[in-house]
Amino acid sequence: MKKAPRHEPEVRLSATSPRKWAAGVPAVTHALEYSLEETTARRTATTLLTMNQVAGIDCPGCAWADPAPGHRHRNEYCENGAKHINDEATARRVTADFFRTHTVSGLGRRSDLWLNQQGRLTEPMVKRPDSDHYEPISWHDALGLLAAELTSLDSPDEAVFYTSGRASNESAFVLQLFARAFGTNNLPDCSNMCHESSGFALHETLGTGKGTVSLDDMHQADLIFLVGQNPGSNHPRQLSALEQAKINGGHIIAVNTLPEAGLLRFKNPQRVRGVIGPGTRIADRFLHIRGGGDLALFQALNRLLLEAEDARPGTVLDHDFIRSSTSGFEEFSRHIRAISWDDVLTATGLTRQEIEEVRDGVLGSERIIVCWAMGVTQHRHAVPTIREIVNFLMLRGNLGRAGTGACPVRGHSNVQGDRTMGIWEQMPDSFLDALRDEFGFDPPRAHGLDSVNAIRAMREGRIRVFLSLAGNFVRAAPDSAVTEEAMRRCRLTAHISTKLNRSHLVCGRTALILPTLGRTERDIQASGEQFITVENSMSEVHTSYGRLKPASKLLLSEVAILCRLARHTLGGRTGIPWDRFECDYGAIRHHISRIVPGFHDFNRRVARPGGIRLPNPVNEGVFATPAGKGLFTRNAWDMPHTPEGHLLLQTLRSHDQWNTIPYTDNDRYRGIHGRRRVILVNPADMTELGLSEGQLVDLVGVWTDEVERRAEDFEVVPYPTTRGCAATYYPETNVLVPLDSVAEISNQPTSKGIVVRLEAHGTAERHRS
Repeated sequence: MKKAPRHEPEVRLSATSPRKWAAGVPAVTHALEYSLEETTARRTATTLLTMNQVAGIDCPGCAWADPAPGHRHRNEYCENGAKHINDEATARRVTADFFRTHTVSGLGRRSDLWLNQQGRLTEPMVKRPDSDHYEPISWHDALGLLAAELTSLDSPDEAVFYTSGRASNESAFVLQLFARAFGTNNLPDCSNMCHESSGFALHETLGTGKGTVSLDDMHQADLIFLVGQNPGSNHPRQLSALEQAKINGGHIIAVNTLPEAGLLRFKNPQRVRGVIGPGTRIADRFLHIRGGGDLALFQALNRLLLEAEDARPGTVLDHDFIRSSTSGFEEFSRHIRAISWDDVLTATGLTRQEIEEVRDGVLGSERIIVCWAMGVTQHRHAVPTIREIVNFLMLRGNLGRAGTGACPVRGHSNVQGDRTMGIWEQMPDSFLDALRDEFGFDPPRAHGLDSVNAIRAMREGRIRVFLSLAGNFVRAAPDSAVTEEAMRRCRLTAHISTKLNRSHLVCGRTALILPTLGRTERDIQASGEQFITVENSMSEVHTSYGRLKPASKLLLSEVAILCRLARHTLGGRTGIPWDRFECDYGAIRHHISRIVPGFHDFNRRVARPGGIRLPNPVNEGVFATPAGKGLFTRNAWDMPHTPEGHLLLQTLRSHDQWNTIPYTDNDRYRGIHGRRRVILVNPADMTELGLSEGQLVDLVGVWTDEVERRAEDFEVVPYPTTRGCAATYYPETNVLVPLDSVAEISNQPTSKGIVVRLEAHGTAERHRS
């Protein structure tokens, strides 16, 4: 049944008090209402009842781990996962008639919500130079056009190959192989903008860029920190793991600038207590911290632990672990003892008593996990902050034991798997050597461009071709005006996509839309029906089988598109079996098993229920650092500085949103309905700044380059944020994030540390007049 197209909703704000709990019956109701609006009851049942099941569809949303086979609920999904999967399974279609009706410039004035709601892309389309319409093009001609543009470049480094976390292991491996066989390491990905800081910090201190925690560890922990994270909206199935930890006697400390509903109480709809009872209190303690104050908090805790050891020698620190498995402790100890309490209290906005009470909880816990997300990683000092978290874990030996560890919570289904498969502009020589030995060509060795540097290169005219495997780069990237200008300077942009988004409309002189199968759809190739694999946040690799009939007969799989493009572009220049890869994804996995550590006998092992858990060297007592041990680091105290009359702004997702795409204009848990252009401000800050509830303001970014970045027409909503801190939704406010405002070392955009002033809406226009 074909669904009617949707129209732009009326924009009118209704604000209520934020919710005090997450999930429950309303989550089930909203998930089903959205799903049935998008597709049929039969297709909804197919997607939801096979989602996250053995031999079922892996959720295309977040990367949270699945319970072991035999321990999964029949409905192993969350509200947002249900929306996400049925947003892909929608019955709405975008056809050639749609593009004949709508100009590119006209579509560019539509909202992200409206664009997504038009449905699935159904056939390859091209926008020719100087045309304002997309028009149909055959697959042969589309891939030939892209290949001709690539082969005409003066250097392979004039092309960029971007990847989103929605890609499978198989398509990610094929893309990086094609890019390197073509001759470039320009392989930016969405991780550059979300957890790049985690990777750099963990590599330096532990020798691995991945977390060390399993789902069982979460259940066994005595104490779990949730730092800069909102599981209620961004990783809702994590709430089930936190609930189990609480049932097992664990405690949870939430560290956040906003009192998120999921951090307060969880009503698990799969338990009677969650349906008719009060649910489970999640956070035993809530630290209402200033934005960017997490570094100072963990420095203070580390100092307090050292002082507790001084008072009770041999009872606080794990000296055996420190002696046998770490280096740099003495230098770290001298440094951390000099941290100023005045600095700590200024940076955190907490009292010393609050921090000391947390210290007491730490001393009473044998097994501790620290989870964090983009509230930590998207600050200028993100890498030092995560290094300090590692210091904290190592002091009491909270690594490599059951119920302990470091847990960066990834936000997209296979973003971690993309990196494992080689989607990184800085892959080590060991990986490149393995590619050389397996396929008989020497991959380029010079580091390529990450996302921020790719935008800089496009802006400077050094990139002529941009190819995206999934994702919505224009809306995910910082400094929207700069990013859009950069993208339009390309000669050709091409997007392998399932649905229409802003990146198709902000494009190069020539633009291609290459529509692909979704994860929900059956993938039939010459050797038969295929499955793909993904890796979750906890280094587990498992299968995903599509269940639905494809949205169009003209769709190709991601693997097929990339293999055909490689043949068009490279011809017989390499011995890589592109034909065989397209025909049989098992052939791709066979080569992965010979190249990527931990993937031996990949095809057989991944077919087992539950798949493969990749080895984590830290949990085996191995640290791949130069010293062969975990590294204690000395991290200079730092915090964001906000001038008087300004606020520290963070961008965030609404509850009804996945990545850059909102599903509605509502944010039910925060009490926002009907409008996204809002700014959440502490009532005391509103009084101090002379703001009133419902006032229309413009957000003006303050940055050292003296370029005015302005986001207009935002409605002020009083909200219990930390004093001096405010919040708005992205991608609408990415325009305020300067391209050059990045985290030290990782080059990740600082979307949680934007200094802004608020002006009455229209002030700038009146001044211009």
